[in-house]
Formats: sequence, structure tokens, C-alpha cells
Amino acid sequence: MRASYQIKDLIVELNHKTILKKLNLTLEKDCFIGIIGPNGSGKTTFLKCLYKEIKGYQGNVHFFEKDLKNWKAREIAKHNAVVTQISEVSFDFNVLDIVLMGREPYKEWWQGNVKADIEIALKNLQAVGLSAYKDVAFAQLSGGEKQRVLLARALTQEAECLILDEPTNHLDVKNQIDFLNLVKNLKLTVIAVIHDLNLAANYCDQLYLLKDGLIQAAGAPKEILTAELIQEVFEVECKVYQLENQLQIVYRMKM
Repeated sequence: MRASYQIKDLIVELNHKTILKKLNLTLEKDCFIGIIGPNGSGKTTFLKCLYKEIKGYQGNVHFFEKDLKNWKAREIAKHNAVVTQISEVSFDFNVLDIVLMGREPYKEWWQGNVKADIEIALKNLQAVGLSAYKDVAFAQLSGGEKQRVLLARALTQEAECLILDEPTNHLDVKNQIDFLNLVKNLKLTVIAVIHDLNLAANYCDQLYLLKDGLIQAAGAPKEILTAELIQEVFEVECKVYQLENQLQIVYRMKM
């Protein structure tokens, strides 16, 4: 299987502190890859290296067999779309305006949207179930709706790889499940930071577990999400069950 990313000896230092410590991993194409770990383990920093938000790292990051440092921003945006946590938009854009921003990598700064751009944006709004909201102000949407709009914008980039930074963090249970069902069915390469281990267990094909800037474990969810490892890394007691072909993690609440 062809790799989307090959990372060798990745080290990141920020404010005189080492955040990532010589990571070595291969992220396969056409897989749903989850990055999990406690707060402060370096998950978001790792993602930022993948889309060049952080450039001053040591080591090598290759994206589709080409050194990431040699990719121009516009070219990488044609192959790599990013959805971060919900952020407020400063201007009064409507939903279609937001989604059309996904076409920017294909245009010069002075070019407007052509019919083909609008058709692509409308197709992706339909894919996320928000066609009827195209003229609604983004600021008026619920959290779940905003996140789906941002996903539609990412899909409008027509990229091969989708990077998600805690995409379900502010969503209720139904919206979390709906969002990840939608992403899973896209059949793209997905690299996502996910805090909820139950969601990670049941949507990801491969997991990388980070703690203190190091990879503590890697593999299929059923291989690494054991009660012993969860207690060791997250410092909580739990039991892991297999129910109807799904992993279910039940935590012990200490009252």
C-alpha cells in the first residue's frame, strides 16, 4: 500500500521545550488513522507538521514521496485539506461563501468563482446534508452544522488526504456519530486527532498513541486499546468489551 506520509526522526521544539521526540511512522493511503493520547502529548503539534503550520522541525516528513518542505502551499492544498476545531468567522459570510473557499488553491488571487466551482461546492453541501442552508449566515448555525460546513469546504478542495484536529470536540453525541459516519464513508485518507477513545476504537483503521511526545503504541484499535495500556497511559481504570463487533470502553468512576 502506498504511503501518504513517511515521517523519520521528527523532532519539534517550541519555546525551548521538546514537544515531539524523534517520531518514526508511516501513514498509509486510504486509511482512517487516529492520533490519540493525553492532553499535552503532542498530537496537535504533530498534525501541524503535516500541513506545514509548523515548519521549523528536525527530521524528514515526506508527503507522497516528496519532501514536504519542497511543496508549495497552493500545491499541498490541492492534496491535503484540513478541518480544525470550530472557529468563529470574523466576517458575515454565508454557508456557500465558506464552502467556496475550498476552491482557492485552484485560482489566482484576482479570479472569481466560475460555474464549475459553484457546482463542486453545491455538490459537497449536498454530501453533508446542508444544501438548504447555502444562503444562511455561517454565524447562525449550530456547532454541528458549522463543522459539516467546514467539512464541505475541505471536500471542495478535492484533496486526497483529510486532516482533522479534534473535529468532534464540541459536538453532542449524535453530531459526533453523524460527522464521523460521514467522514468514514468518504473513503479518503483521514488523519484525525480524536479524544474519545470509543469513537477512535470504532472509526479508525489504525491508531498511534502519543504520550510526552513519544509513540507509546501503534496498531489496530483492538490491538492497542487494552485496559492495561489505557490505565498506563491515561491513568484511568477501565474494562474493554467486544459488543456486536464494536469495542466499548467503560471507565471506572472513582467517587
